[in-house]
Amino acid sequence: MVDVLVCVKRVVDSSSEVVLTEDAQSVDGRFAGFTMSAHEECAVELTVQLTADAGTARVMTLGDADAVEQLRHALAVGCSDATHVVADANAFGPADVAREIAAVVHDHDTQLVLLGNDAADSGDFQVGIRLAYELGWPVVNGASTVSVADGTVTASGTGPDGHETYRVPLPAVVTVLEGGIEPRYPTVPGRMKAKRVPIEERQPTTEPTGPSRVRLLRPPPAPSVVQVLGEGADAAPAVVDVLEQLGVLSR
Repeated sequence: MVDVLVCVKRVVDSSSEVVLTEDAQSVDGRFAGFTMSAHEECAVELTVQLTADAGTARVMTLGDADAVEQLRHALAVGCSDATHVVADANAFGPADVAREIAAVVHDHDTQLVLLGNDAADSGDFQVGIRLAYELGWPVVNGASTVSVADGTVTASGTGPDGHETYRVPLPAVVTVLEGGIEPRYPTVPGRMKAKRVPIEERQPTTEPTGPSRVRLLRPPPAPSVVQVLGEGADAAPAVVDVLEQLGVLSR
């Protein structure tokens, strides 16, 4: 049996054009809608699977009142408990967020914390490492699959030299990359049940120091080049040449 805390964040849906706020400190989601990142969806799925037979699957978020939507989504797919740290997420830097997660861990006697590998909106890769440092626990970053047996966490993923597997003792922190598991979608009964689950609300433990970033920058759009090979049957030889260059055809 293992009690797992999975951390999610309400972020702007990146399927549409990314627009920054005027101060360039965050992504403006007024016209795009909100969701949780694909990394966190996989972390939620892993949490539900790890606690399917025994243990507690608790989901937490730090954000404003609207962030309850992401908690309800996690509850609808199998998490059993939820904690909401009610605060302006934009005022909290990675160290602030790690400190608030650690406070929830201590209050609920959690043994394993799963997070997304990075924040989908600000691109911070820090919270998992800072949380592990705060707790004094081992940490594995970029895992795609996670299992627990006999007090040991086995986390696997793809590293720079190929497939990697790490084994660390509980308690531990693991950040999750999408791709190793398929998140489930909430069913109608699941959504109805999630609406009835009481959510623990709490205030931040201390005043945040805030993010230290100067500003966010959008990468320039990728150049788009179109080459007209020809028209009608006259273009066939040019198409064959292109396919040969790509290695699709060989003579």
